[in-house]
Amino acid sequence: MGRPKITVVGAGNVGGTTAQRLAEKDRYDVVLVDIVEGVPQGKALDIVQAGPVCGYSSRVVGTNGYEETAGSAVAVITSGIPRKPGMSRDELLATNAKIVKSVVTELVSRSPDVILILVTNPLDAMVHVARRVSGLPKSRILGMAGVLDSARMRAFIAAALDVPGPDVQAMVLGGHGDTMVPLPRYTTVKGRPVSELMSKDTLDGIVKRTRDGGAEIVGLLKTGSAFYAPSAAAVDMVEAIMRDEKRVLPCAVLCEGEYGLKDVVVGVPVKIGRSGAEQIVEYELTAEERAALDVSANAVRELCAAVDRLTA
Repeated sequence: MGRPKITVVGAGNVGGTTAQRLAEKDRYDVVLVDIVEGVPQGKALDIVQAGPVCGYSSRVVGTNGYEETAGSAVAVITSGIPRKPGMSRDELLATNAKIVKSVVTELVSRSPDVILILVTNPLDAMVHVARRVSGLPKSRILGMAGVLDSARMRAFIAAALDVPGPDVQAMVLGGHGDTMVPLPRYTTVKGRPVSELMSKDTLDGIVKRTRDGGAEIVGLLKTGSAFYAPSAAAVDMVEAIMRDEKRVLPCAVLCEGEYGLKDVVVGVPVKIGRSGAEQIVEYELTAEERAALDVSANAVRELCAAVDRLTA
């Protein structure tokens, strides 16, 4: 038995770093796919050459096609274009929907048992597109957003309280973006509710900064967007699946009645194991939290309707 194969589509900053983090686990064969000739091959070679120094012997292959991806257990899809200045939301939607559509079709035809993790933005709408074209059960199509948003919130809380980041647990629901719903009531430091450890104003400030987390980094970098934390979050999901961890992580999946949400892809707590999204875990929400989640779900519904219109 060889190692399980993980495919990463898109060899930009997020995809390249995801492939690197997976190689460093020393448990997987990694295939890095990109349409730009030479880029996935070059990055794969670079990652392999770091192996003797970093202590791993993972096989990493870069390719411009999909033959090498056959038999993948999980595929992380990062391909797509970032939103450029002056570009309308509809243009971004239509372009990335087209990219995701073709990527998913190529992957599923060669790896019928694959579990897809989408990273391409607008995230929730891309999960919707992948569902539509793949024909896969909903448990095998997940969007990476909540793990990243929670990580940002955890990092800000850890810095404010001067505690180790891993000691902070947080849960962020909803769509990825302006309508995300952080849950301070379910946010703890070594088991203690964060509300006992900081003022409401400080916490509100952190919630706002979490919501603007991606934009803050884009503003600082000027060209490009975050990739260290997004790749770490995607790999966390891959590991939860491949190691059958049954951990509860916030992911964008199709809701069919959970949280009162029907037929919409939105970020919710999900128990993740070897078969993907094994169960949506329902937290008790206050009326205010539920209302915020409804607003978020409606924003995603509008996006999905726009995608359907643009790609019909």
